[in-house]
Amino acid sequence: MLTRRRSPLPALVLLPLLAACSAPAAQQPPDPKAAPGFPYTVANCGVQTTYQAPPRRAVTMNQHVTEVMLALGLEKSLVGTAYLDDRVLPAYKKAYDSVPVLAKEYPSKEALLAAGPDFVYGGYASAFDAKAGRGRDDLKAAGISTRLNTEYCPSGASSLTDLYREVDEVARTFGVPERGRKWTAEARKTVAATERRLKDVPPVSVFVYDSGDKTAFTAGGTGIGNELITRAGGRNVFADLAKPFGDATWEQVVARRPDVIVIYDYGSTTVEQKKKRLLEDPALRDVPAIRNQRFAVMPLSDTVLGVRVPAAVDKLAAQLHPDR
Repeated sequence: MLTRRRSPLPALVLLPLLAACSAPAAQQPPDPKAAPGFPYTVANCGVQTTYQAPPRRAVTMNQHVTEVMLALGLEKSLVGTAYLDDRVLPAYKKAYDSVPVLAKEYPSKEALLAAGPDFVYGGYASAFDAKAGRGRDDLKAAGISTRLNTEYCPSGASSLTDLYREVDEVARTFGVPERGRKWTAEARKTVAATERRLKDVPPVSVFVYDSGDKTAFTAGGTGIGNELITRAGGRNVFADLAKPFGDATWEQVVARRPDVIVIYDYGSTTVEQKKKRLLEDPALRDVPAIRNQRFAVMPLSDTVLGVRVPAAVDKLAAQLHPDR
């Protein structure tokens, strides 16, 4: 390497030498670890994480976040998944089948760590149960980054804007921002088309029956389920419940007189069993939805913050307003 000297050299000699010294530096290859768009810092439910590169060994827990990954074509970045509420969408079935299933519900801490993840994506707060050793702090201490679906952040409502941000941030985390933008553009078109069909339609009052006997477990006002109802031309009679899901009394259901009951379909209790329970309860006989037997049915995975929501708005609208 040349060093600078006070003794002059002829210009014709100096230029080739300088070129020879500078050429290797100009031709240095880029750092292979520095992927485009990285480092990327994102705040998620009060946890800030800086990614130096896309995660390569991700695990998803809960169906709706698994489907976010599959919608973005990230199945090759998955080393495990867990906990289905219902059937995976047919469009994602082949990709889903290529990913190891770690557990029918949540995996134990040992089973999770055995998969060797560098990233864990949970759909519900219960995915990161500290008592089970899967707390976000516990996983961070093990060198594992985490993300919680924003519907279950400690505060804040969920909207379509939040859904678009969820998909965008996951896409950016995995170094495929263009896939997130493409998905969001199509989702906006789907929602806009439903909105045009429902223009000037008066909303119908809706009670969501998820489950429950002594009380009714229902959709509250802060989850994406509330916006789903609103966008589909309905009015959630328990929108004043300040959580995504919660319990209501049957007396409240009677007093709020819903026009339609939306049954969430999942788990071991069938839709027909849920419908039978509602129709045979003498306390509910004067509820308009019961008297007119007006029911709508939605798979649970359609009603949480995930990639099904835009199409689910249209699906629910068709049941609330069949004439449209």
